Amino acid sequence: MQVDIAIVGAGPVGLAFAQSMQGSGHSIALIDRQPLDALAEPAFDGREIALTHASRRILEELGAWQHIDPAEISQLRDAHIFNGASRYALKIDATLIGVAELGYFVPNHLIRKALFDAVQASPHVALLGSTSVVGVHTGTASHRLQLANGEAVQARLVVAADSRYSETRRMMGISADMHDFGRTMLVCRFAHEAPHHHISWQWFDVGQTLALLPLNGERSNVVLTLPPHEMQELLALDDAALSANITRRFAHRLGAMQKEGTPHSYPLVGAYARRFVAPRYALIGDAAVGMHPITAHGFNFGLQSQERLARQLWLAKRRHHDVADPRHLQAYERQHRLATWPLYQATNGIAQLYTDDRSVPRLLRDGALRLANTVQPFRRALALHLTQA
Repeated sequence: MQVDIAIVGAGPVGLAFAQSMQGSGHSIALIDRQPLDALAEPAFDGREIALTHASRRILEELGAWQHIDPAEISQLRDAHIFNGASRYALKIDATLIGVAELGYFVPNHLIRKALFDAVQASPHVALLGSTSVVGVHTGTASHRLQLANGEAVQARLVVAADSRYSETRRMMGISADMHDFGRTMLVCRFAHEAPHHHISWQWFDVGQTLALLPLNGERSNVVLTLPPHEMQELLALDDAALSANITRRFAHRLGAMQKEGTPHSYPLVGAYARRFVAPRYALIGDAAVGMHPITAHGFNFGLQSQERLARQLWLAKRRHHDVADPRHLQAYERQHRLATWPLYQATNGIAQLYTDDRSVPRLLRDGALRLANTVQPFRRALALHLTQA
């Protein structure tokens, strides 16, 4: 098969990029190791994605937002950040910037389904499921991707959206700074007695980090971060014991909490590629920047990456340049690095400071939260960043 663009990875960012290139006249192959029926009906994976207003705008323009059931979209009105046993919180209010909500929570699998539904309707995208890239043979005019099923795809441009552990990134000789936080994240839905008022919580407690992502009704997605050995013990509990355990961890602030659905766990590893582009090759999504979830920017950065690359490719098209013209790929890299590098470093620093249980760091972060709450311009800047990033 010969195409203009081969996209490796049909996750939400790879799908979004394919949709962003609709109408460009470029032929596209989208390659993923999952079967097509699994991509068409993605399984629930426990993750609720925090979407900014900018991300909603991108999904609307791609024709995906309209395919998500409004009952599954929950408002993020305000955000509270707690430290330790204190009930004092840094409050980030939507009203500070004159909006009704800071953002939205949407189940990850529904975003993927909506994007897949939009992409599969295109006659210009060939969907290749149940296979993976096992080799990349580079050339001056195109690259040849050898697939696990014995077939090959010749592409003038290869775009990798194959996770923060990207195999094609390694095949292309691009290294990445990987940061293993030595923690495992649990995500699971819980019903609770007290209302959440659509306020999200980020709670840096001793020995654990808790987050509460409000869903519609008296339900929330709980995100708990623990050392891996402690997480294994927690996951071995039955439903009643797990519900009681989570209720205690939240100090009964929401009353009794009852597990709904299945828990899912993920290792916490950050990744930042040393380069985002190479000749006839580009990285988007987590393959370029894999964020710690503490600032909830990972997926939003992913959507931005594909939009930035797509804009450069459309510009190349209008100027009658090659689809992999180095000037446009390098422009994409500059833009995305400038947008992501400062927050990636800040996020890692926050994650390290706010999970350090020694007495001095605990005092420092408590003082920092109290001071930040008194500076309204700072709180307004945080609110603005959360809505627009």
